[in-house]
Amino acid sequence: MVDSWEWARRVLEGAGLDPDLLAGLRPLSGGTYNTVEELLLTDGTRYVLKVPPASTVPGMRYERGLLTAEAEFYRAAAVAEVAAPRVVALGEDPAVPHLLMTACPGDPWDETVTAPERAVLRRELGRQVARLHTVTGPAFGYPSGALGPLAPDWRTAFTGMMEAVLDDALDYGARLPRSVDQVAAALRLGRPALDEVTTPALVHFDLWDGNILLDRPAGQEPRIGGLIDGERMFWGDPLADFVSLALLGDIKKDKAFLAGYREAGGRAEFDAPARVRLALYRAYLYLIMLTETVPRAVDQEKERWVQAAVAPELVFALEEVEELTS
Repeated sequence: MVDSWEWARRVLEGAGLDPDLLAGLRPLSGGTYNTVEELLLTDGTRYVLKVPPASTVPGMRYERGLLTAEAEFYRAAAVAEVAAPRVVALGEDPAVPHLLMTACPGDPWDETVTAPERAVLRRELGRQVARLHTVTGPAFGYPSGALGPLAPDWRTAFTGMMEAVLDDALDYGARLPRSVDQVAAALRLGRPALDEVTTPALVHFDLWDGNILLDRPAGQEPRIGGLIDGERMFWGDPLADFVSLALLGDIKKDKAFLAGYREAGGRAEFDAPARVRLALYRAYLYLIMLTETVPRAVDQEKERWVQAAVAPELVFALEEVEELTS
């Protein structure tokens, strides 16, 4: 078996970079699926290398081909001139899949951000997310092909996404606050609202604080260093990004973010159909979070947190769909 150092040298060489410049390797934490390492070169350049788990490792249906989706996201982010890694090399050989990308400056957003800093940063984040949403795809769904080819309309694509995660919940015997049949019945009520989405926009769908890097240059105000971990991106409804941006919360309360989003041309209106769609996307994310605990084999503390924090939010989202469509 090739060790990490030799593997990193091979990746650099395959990307047309001098492997003899490799000076150090550092594992990066925070992800839950891929193995991630930072490559430091002698000239100070930093790269990030992602390697997916073996195909035999349990996972969810949508997680197949995540590196392909992540590369797609970064290429699109470059078009939108949004702070994000840039793709250096994508190895799609099933025997040695990997993604090599540039490293962004900064560390994940955390509780050290002050209230005044937060207002400025969230407004700038809103502008950047609005720019992401100006990039459009050829059709709807996951570009990795994990759930089949892209769909011609959003209702078809999102229905397939929901059905896949519910199938995962059944297969893994996930602990849900309602039965799979009850969840599916509630979600069906909201499908007509999906027909309002006619343009497949770039959606990151994992923009929680841990995937927003903040750069703090000496003597300067903090700024957004990069939006990372775009592996769960899809082409769909921009409104879907509002779920992780207000994880387990309500994006309508984030005045600074919404102000920046609207300043950059983003459309953020919360009429009844939009609220139905937002509830559907919350349900989708919370179903993923509840189900993935099984293939991830999380510890008891994480399982207790998910059941206490996420399960009730799934119920609230389903009840909102039912109330708005009654």
